[in-house]
Amino acid sequence: DIVCTAIPENLLESELFGYEAGAFTDARTRKVGLFELAERGTLFLDEIGDLSFNIQTKLLRAVEKKVIKRLGGVVDIPVNARIISATNRDLESMVERNLFRRDLFHRLNVVSIEIPPLRERGEDIILLANHFIDEFNQQFDKSVKKLDKDLQHLLMGHPWQGNVRELRNAMERVEIVLRSQARR
Repeated sequence: DIVCTAIPENLLESELFGYEAGAFTDARTRKVGLFELAERGTLFLDEIGDLSFNIQTKLLRAVEKKVIKRLGGVVDIPVNARIISATNRDLESMVERNLFRRDLFHRLNVVSIEIPPLRERGEDIILLANHFIDEFNQQFDKSVKKLDKDLQHLLMGHPWQGNVRELRNAMERVEIVLRSQARR
């Protein structure tokens, strides 16, 4: 699992493909990349819509040819890993505007699952909120009860622009506030 936006481009390349000793100043030993480590498994690339064209090109080669080359390497290394990717961007629109490689898009878009925003998923909001309450009850050793009908209605009417992350953060905030009030 790698969040493509969390790592600078030069580090992302070495994380995905690895590097050979001497490839750059601090590369004293060989590093195996995530593609090799995921051999016969799955590599999850989150926020793939934010990849640079340089990384997109190298990723396309890995997906299409099933080979990688470590940074500083001269030998093609065969890889066999399933790629699952996620993004909150409209990749089709990015392809049309030349912001995402069309060939990579079609290679990755074998099966597409579109998940509607949280605000459109009604009862899922309540299920997730209760799940987070249970999670934070354990983490903070609390016993916050399930949501009453008024609060459920309020949560279901909120736009949740940050989707599940925003909901999780809101439930954590409730637990922390209740925890600090209990200490007084």
